[in-house]
Amino acid sequence: MRAVAARVRRASVTVESPEGDPLRVRGAIGPGLLVLLGVHVDDVADPATTDRTVSTMARKLHELRILSGPGGTETSCADTGSPLLVVSQFTLYGETRKGRRPSWSAAARPQDAEPVVDAVVAALRGRGATVETGEFGARMAVESVNDGPFTVLVEV
Repeated sequence: MRAVAARVRRASVTVESPEGDPLRVRGAIGPGLLVLLGVHVDDVADPATTDRTVSTMARKLHELRILSGPGGTETSCADTGSPLLVVSQFTLYGETRKGRRPSWSAAARPQDAEPVVDAVVAALRGRGATVETGEFGARMAVESVNDGPFTVLVEV
């Protein structure tokens, strides 16, 4: 599993409706973390491994010390109660070593990845985190005002 976590001043995700309805905001946060989360095919191969991976990713994201704290110290969402906006992002596993067209073969299939993304969100909430989300499989527009910018890659 792979996540790109960005410290943000604010972030939101807007979702397009397949029926052509107006765009609607699905999730929005103030200062906190914007998390783009990708699920690898290996993450869904074994349920026991999946459970450990989900738990570890939730802990790492919640306790990631990249937020600004008092006196300039680094702190985490767990320390401050800052929210997270989690958006599924299969493209994090796009392979671009050959040619000009990315291959998505390392990304878990949507029907396998969606429950894993939902499980990470549930695990974060189980830790007491405030979590907003995108909408799995929807066409989304993600907006963020990065703070720093400070962005890290988290892998489990």
